[in-house]
Parts: sequence; C-alpha cells; structure tokens
Amino acid sequence: MESITIGFLGLGALVFLIAIRMPIAYAMIIVGTVGIAILNGPAIVLSQLKDLAYGQFSVYDLSVVPLFILMGAIASRSGLSADLFRAANAWLGWMRGGVAMSAIAACAGFGAVCGSSLATASTMGRVALPELKRYRYSGTLATGTIAAGGVLGILIPPSVVLIIYAIVVEANVVTMFMAALIPGLIAVLFFVITIFVYVLIFPDAGPRGGGTTPQEFISATLNVLPVGLVFGVVIGGIYFGFFNPTPAAAVGVVMVALFGFIKRKLSLPSIREGLLETASTTGMIFLILLGAELLKIFMSRGGVPQAMAGWMATSGLEPMTILLLLLLALILLGCLMDSLSMILLAIPFFWPVLVQLNGGDFATADTSPFGMDTEDLKIWFGILALIVVELGLITPPVGMNVFIISAQAPDVPMRQTFLGVLPFFGAELIRVGILVAFPILTLWLPRALSG
Repeated sequence: MESITIGFLGLGALVFLIAIRMPIAYAMIIVGTVGIAILNGPAIVLSQLKDLAYGQFSVYDLSVVPLFILMGAIASRSGLSADLFRAANAWLGWMRGGVAMSAIAACAGFGAVCGSSLATASTMGRVALPELKRYRYSGTLATGTIAAGGVLGILIPPSVVLIIYAIVVEANVVTMFMAALIPGLIAVLFFVITIFVYVLIFPDAGPRGGGTTPQEFISATLNVLPVGLVFGVVIGGIYFGFFNPTPAAAVGVVMVALFGFIKRKLSLPSIREGLLETASTTGMIFLILLGAELLKIFMSRGGVPQAMAGWMATSGLEPMTILLLLLLALILLGCLMDSLSMILLAIPFFWPVLVQLNGGDFATADTSPFGMDTEDLKIWFGILALIVVELGLITPPVGMNVFIISAQAPDVPMRQTFLGVLPFFGAELIRVGILVAFPILTLWLPRALSG
C-alpha cells in the first residue's frame, strides 16, 4: 500500500476516533504512533518516543503557557473581574443596553489578563449574569452577550491559543501579540455596536441600568486601575521590548497576586487552587502538543500535507478563494472540537497550502495592495484563523461558551442562548471580511513597532 493511501486512511481513523468522543490528544497519539509504525516500523516509533516529548516540552517559548494560565487563574480569584464589570457599568450602564455593553468591555479587559476564552466566559458569567437579570434583560440577550464576549479572550493578547499557533508555524510570539491588538479592539467595537442595534430593534430586551453617584463612579474607575496597570506592564513591556513574553508573564503573575492580597480577595488556599488548575490545564495542552507532533510526523511521511498543497495549487482556484475555503473549513471544524485542538490539527495541513500558493500570488497588487511576503502571510492568516476559531466556541453542536453560560443560567433554554449569539456571529463574519479585504489592519502595528 502506498504511503499517501496510508496517510489518508490514518486521517479517516482520526476523524472516526474524534467522532466517538475519544479525547483528541489520545486520538492523535494513537493514529500518529500506529501510522509511523506501519510506514517505518516499530523501532522507529520507539526511537521517536525516546526523546520526542523532551524535545517538544523543553522549547523555551512554551514556558510562557503555564505562566499566562496561572495569571488568569489568580486573576479570576482576585476579584478583578468584578472590578472590571463595575467600572464598565459605571461608564456605560446608563445607556439602553449599557449593562450588556459593560459585560463586553469587562470580558475584553479580563481577557487581557487571562488569555482563555472559556475562563473569560465562565468568570464573567458569574459576575455579569446576576446584574443583567436584575435589570430585567431578556435571557436571549443576557446569555448571548456573555457567551460571545468570552471569545474575546482568545484574541486579545495575551492569548494561549495565539502562542500555540506561533509555535506551530514558527512565528514570533511578540509579533503575533502586536498583530492581534487592533483586530481584538475591532471585535469589542463591533460587539458594542451589535448590542446597540439589537436594543434599537427590541427595546425591552435591554433596559437602561441604574445611575451611579459621582463617588461611586470615581471609586469604580479607581478600582479598575490595577487591571490597566497589569496590561500596560505586561503587554506594553512586550511590545516595546522591555520583556520577552516569559518574564513578562511572570511579572504579570506577581502583580495580579499582589493586587489580590492587597484587596484581601486572595488567600493561600485560592493560590493552591490556581496552581492545581494551571497544572491540569498545562498538562492537557502539552499532551495535545505531543499528539499533534506525532500526527504531524506520520502525515508528513505519508505525504498528506504535500498532496493537499499540490492539489490546491493545481486546482485552478484563485488564491483568495482557497483562503476563504480554508477559513470556512475552520469554522466547520470549530463545530466539532475545541479551539486549541483545532489549531494543532488543522494548521499543519492548511499552512503548507498557503506557503505553496505564496510564490507570488498573494504578494500581487490584486490580492494584497500592501504586499505580503511569507512572514506577513503567516501573521495575517494566523489572526484570521484565530477569529474563525473563536466562532467555534459559540456555534452548535459544541459551542463550549454556550454550554458554560447555559449551566450558569439554567432558567434560559440553550436554544435562546444560541439565538442570542447569532447577531454577534454575524458581526464576526463582517470583521473577517474587513480583515481579509484590508490586511493592513493586522499588519500595521507589527510593522510600526518593529520598524
């Protein structure tokens, strides 16, 4: 049997294992190990396993992952999410739909110190849902807003998934953080506009919130300054070259913990919980990374990525059409698996296709008036990929953010929550269209800060 046939059979076996609900890390490890053994013999598998895990996990760039996860775990236990929501509500709550807009702003702020969409949705759901219910917001708008707001954690730096993407395609993590900022802020703006339009059409869905006294306004604003300080030190330090991502994350952990102790919201038992959560999450991520590497070795030796790239290159389709098809495939995959697994599974197949097409097609004035070499394409495609990966968190049948919020709002049927995220889904598609049409929105900040 030819290697390419074995490769595609392995791909089919992987899809089957995922379909029967086997954890994706185990599915990739099994398919990768068995596939390499069939192609090259069991001795090669043992030789690969001897040092593959060490080679994978000793990469310095990966050390930032547990630190950012720990920063988010401690932040969620330090009361920062509640402070963010109170400050945003003091500024925006007086408007019709303002409490929902405040939830979006708070999700963006918490995502800036957390880096995880699921953690952002879960934490902000506990903080914002009671307030949205108190002001008699419709269940559809309330749950849909928090579920959609949670996806901001995956793109607004720091983002764990963004770091993993950078490692997979060998991009600079700092450059990816720079590229993500403007698209992330556009998402916040579009979500706020979506709520504004929604309450214009359905006024009863988002009543005005209560007013605040000048003293309450000042107090709420001052209480959120620690979050701004953490973001400024961590992300600003990375952008302007004062820190590499790993020491910046370590500084962020210390700052968040310090603020938690000063406010008497953090205790030694809660730090222990945060450390255990970090260890569990990091272990899961690293196991998926190991499985992805084994699968990549198998597929590469089977010739599957090369065959897909060659087929796409000779298909006669325009490069931009192929890019849109790849993004559509990521949206569909997002309905079946979590964002990290999708990045590790799909990008090793999709990226070689774009590299092969980038022999000049993407750099022409017709498709990119600003000109893109392979490095620019790597950044641009990464941001687009992460945005459509976001959509998988709010689309059925998986929609992890929707499941999290539904568990916190059992009085709201899940169907209403999915209806509530539809306007935000539409806003995200518009954002993708704008970023595809205007790559400079993604590339300007990295060029400006590195130039």
